[in-house]
Amino acid sequence: MGCCPRKDLLEACLNLEIFGYKSQGCRKALCVAGYILSCGALLLLFYWKPEWDVWANCIPCSLEEADVVLLRTADEFRIYSRKNVTWISVSALIKSRSDYPAVVGEGSIFNEAIMKPSLQVKSIQVQRIRYVWNTSVKQFQKVGALEDHHTCSAIHAKFGSGLTCDEQNVRRLICGPNTIDVPVIPIWKLLIKEVLNPFYVFQLFSVCLWFAEDYMEYAAAIIIMSLLSIALTVYDLRQQSVKLHRLVESHNNTMVTVCRNKEGFHELESHLLVPGDMLVLKAGRALLPCDAILISGQCIVNESMLTGESMPVTKTHLPQADNVKPWRMHCAEDYKKHVLFCGTEVIQTKADDRGEVKAVVLRTGFNTAKGDLVRSILYPKPMNFKLYRDALRFLMFLIAFAAIGMIYAVCVFALSGVREVVKKALDVITIAVPPALPAALTTGIIYTQRRLKKKGIFCISPQRINMCGQLNLICFDKTGTLTEDGLDLWGLLPSERNCFQDIQSFRADHSLPWSPAFRAMVVCHSLIVLDGKIQGDPLDMKMFEATDWVKLCFVVIPGPKASSAPVEGIIILYQFPFSSALQRMSVIAQKIGGEQEVFTKGAPETVAKLCRAETVPLNFESKLLLYTAQGFRVIGLACKPLQAERQFADLTREEVESDLTFLGLLIMENQLKKETKPVLEELSAARIRSVMVTGDNVQTAITVAKNSGMISPTSTVILVEANKIPGSFSASVTWKLLEENKTKDYGSLVTGSGQYHFAMSGKSYQTVVQHFSHLLPKLLLSGTVFARMSPGQKSSLVEEFQKLDTEEECAFQALKMAHAGISLSDQEASVASPFTSQTPSIACVPELIREGRAALVTSFCMFKYMALYSTIQYLGVLLLYWQLNSFGNYQFLFQDLAITTVIGVTMSFTDAYPKLVPYRPPSQLISPPLLLSVILNILFSLSVQIWGFVVVQEQPWYSKTNIHSACGENLSAEHKEEHLIAGEARVSKQSYENTTVWLLSTINCLIVALVFSKGKPFRQPVYTNYVFILVLTGQLGVCLFLVFADIDDLYSKLDVSICTRTEAVIENRALWLLLKKTFGYYSKSHYRRLQRVLEQDSAWPPLNETFFSDSVAISVDENMGGHSNPTFDSNENTL
Repeated sequence: MGCCPRKDLLEACLNLEIFGYKSQGCRKALCVAGYILSCGALLLLFYWKPEWDVWANCIPCSLEEADVVLLRTADEFRIYSRKNVTWISVSALIKSRSDYPAVVGEGSIFNEAIMKPSLQVKSIQVQRIRYVWNTSVKQFQKVGALEDHHTCSAIHAKFGSGLTCDEQNVRRLICGPNTIDVPVIPIWKLLIKEVLNPFYVFQLFSVCLWFAEDYMEYAAAIIIMSLLSIALTVYDLRQQSVKLHRLVESHNNTMVTVCRNKEGFHELESHLLVPGDMLVLKAGRALLPCDAILISGQCIVNESMLTGESMPVTKTHLPQADNVKPWRMHCAEDYKKHVLFCGTEVIQTKADDRGEVKAVVLRTGFNTAKGDLVRSILYPKPMNFKLYRDALRFLMFLIAFAAIGMIYAVCVFALSGVREVVKKALDVITIAVPPALPAALTTGIIYTQRRLKKKGIFCISPQRINMCGQLNLICFDKTGTLTEDGLDLWGLLPSERNCFQDIQSFRADHSLPWSPAFRAMVVCHSLIVLDGKIQGDPLDMKMFEATDWVKLCFVVIPGPKASSAPVEGIIILYQFPFSSALQRMSVIAQKIGGEQEVFTKGAPETVAKLCRAETVPLNFESKLLLYTAQGFRVIGLACKPLQAERQFADLTREEVESDLTFLGLLIMENQLKKETKPVLEELSAARIRSVMVTGDNVQTAITVAKNSGMISPTSTVILVEANKIPGSFSASVTWKLLEENKTKDYGSLVTGSGQYHFAMSGKSYQTVVQHFSHLLPKLLLSGTVFARMSPGQKSSLVEEFQKLDTEEECAFQALKMAHAGISLSDQEASVASPFTSQTPSIACVPELIREGRAALVTSFCMFKYMALYSTIQYLGVLLLYWQLNSFGNYQFLFQDLAITTVIGVTMSFTDAYPKLVPYRPPSQLISPPLLLSVILNILFSLSVQIWGFVVVQEQPWYSKTNIHSACGENLSAEHKEEHLIAGEARVSKQSYENTTVWLLSTINCLIVALVFSKGKPFRQPVYTNYVFILVLTGQLGVCLFLVFADIDDLYSKLDVSICTRTEAVIENRALWLLLKKTFGYYSKSHYRRLQRVLEQDSAWPPLNETFFSDSVAISVDENMGGHSNPTFDSNENTL
């Protein structure tokens, strides 16, 4: 292309390569001439292949000079798209050069994008996101979001007072409106787009060819089916467009309050917001129209739309840290605690000592979290699955196969002097290459999705269903997934003067005594009061309920059953929310009329490090190990007094959470769900590996893994600890047997005869990734427990598992990074993961795997059937071409509609097999077993058709010209002339060979459908698909009816030659004798019995022997007791 690719220029998540091109007039003129001369065929080709359009019309150039850019995905699909460069003029908004710095802002992307002196901005739009040309770094950069390089203090200083009117206007012009606009696509656009699909273009070509060959009825039927298919598809797309439009419509029509620099507060419509605007959040519920950074006050937010979790989330303001780090790097993984996301609902706001609750607009439009969700629906990523790649390769093979048939057809018809050679040759392509072949891969998915929906499992990414059939590794969270959501309080182990006291149990008839640890339980939580009910984290709910106190907004007071307390109540002044990275949360609280205190709750080992050493008991580690080894969830508690004169807004988390006093351990019992152990046993029996990834303590996680059966009782657990060496850039890694395993023989592990599992913490995992990457695959191979993992580390772990082996497929609850993430949620669908289960247990996992395997096998069966059906028809037509013949109009119609279409619809009805077998279905179409199956069936079909073709010619009644010769009838001269017209291109379809080959190929299609309807071990046996069996039986019955119907008009329409001789079956002596011999049937008459006895008597007749009678004779009447004929007797006497 003459231009080196620029990779990842637009966005890391898009992963696009970009090429610059410049339009050229002479090339455009040549292309226009090509469009006219090709009657639009070249234009249609360029519509399908935009890269060819760009290469033909443009010449390569640098991106700076380009007026057209070509984008290419950097994955293996390498999909191209064309974008035109547009220019935005801001000269009308910048009145003079002296106003330029104030309006644009020094160091911003807007300053770098505006070209001088023209005051224009060069831009492109990719997937609804606008990118502008940065003149200094010479690349396109995204606008519509606040620059990442701003520090915390810079955000407060630059945007804390709001933007001026001129700054806002310039940013709005360059960034575009703050709208997530998904217009309802007009029907005519959907119709044109659908009609121009290669499938329908191929159908149009085929129909024109069939009309030219006088296949009128067949062509008309295909047109009707295609129109119906187009109408249904357009209707479905229109409904989706309307639904998506209504989903985002409310986003664009809200009123907000913004703070303008030196102009005060203004009410405006949300679509006018720009990055950097100061947003004022008022009391009451409100939907966020953009992503914003909270810079003052606190908010309680419902983020269920994004995460699938209905639990309210607390947001705190961005600290005014004075450092050089960008604000995201300073906040690390906790930056989301300061960000309000678009589409989420603000439930409550709480102002601090600086007055209003304010937030700086971070992202607008499609750059927001909600916009990203909508874009993922509008532009789904292509699935990297071998099945679809193999389908396209197989389609190419069929095209090559059809080319051989075309050459054969040309040779046969050209040598015979037939003029319609081209039409006959092109007809071979329409037969050998079924255009619906790739669509056959989706049939299993459609029915499986319906079955999953009935079982309470919803899917927003149907293409991932087939991938579920290949899963061999499942990563589970612990709390709420393997164990119950609710925790039972087991006891409180208080600490005083660096010594643990007697454990205090929780009893219904006894309240805990007043103590600092009790105060921590009362206030150190993130619970809120919403509509008169307390809501929040299940752990916090259980802990607070155990105190018998009552929460009233931001105040907690003793309840009627609470133990006596020396205070009227406690006010919760400020909260530092729980952080997965920090593994703790803190609150600042004040007794009514008393002093302020800080209370901290979190992972015991983390809390202990924040406490003064003299307050931590000496036996802290042994006590912690004692309870975690029993599977208890242990929470550490700590506190310290706070100086009252400090302002909360000026306090940093590091200041607040330091020099604490250790208060004790809160011990909670987390029971396994009843479904957990059976499901894990089922997965283990199916050789599907289970891994636990949790934020809990490593010892607790190991115990839960053992209790659930994830780690067998006979297995050894090895704890992997990796640490950075202080004062250096190196690190160390240590493998240690757990205490209970130390009695085992370590040598058995070394020799590989023992089964072992690795367990490690998130900190150790991070160190291994950074310093021991060569060991990581070995650790992952046997790693079973990953504890104290942050969300970022969980995503990293899933990616590493996927890299471990190209065949490795991974599922993980509530993670979009996995091949098949599953969210356990009450909602019908969650954007947090491709699958959402309304069943709050892991029982959905084997169900999803079963259905995924069934869908995958169904896709294979349908694909093979479609390929074999077209091949059978293709072989039959080529065989008839030898006699300048072919199938008739209604013969094609019967096979395509009455047989294949009905089978294609009903074959996928077979349900999944209830048992998971210890191996997966194949994932490749181009694999020896599957290819062998197809090839053998092709050879069988070819042999049967050739056998029928040859045998019918050897029959004594066979005649090439007389199609009624089998019935003993002679063809009249008129019929002969009509049957074969010398020199004419049209040849008769009706012949004995045609009838034989057509009937054999039709029945062969039924046999192939039955053979390829694979049942066990991934689907139920085929006989359980009653509709499919009924259809096959009915189709076979129709075929037999055609053989014996003896309806001349029907035979004439179908172009078949059948002489129905019922007596050949009903009165066939040879057949009757054969059946009698086969089943051992003998006549019961006395004559036949005597005959059989004599045949078996070797002494009969007795030759050369004389028999003598007995001495007593028996008297016999004259007439011997027989029948007498009086007339005959009388006449005889007369004579």
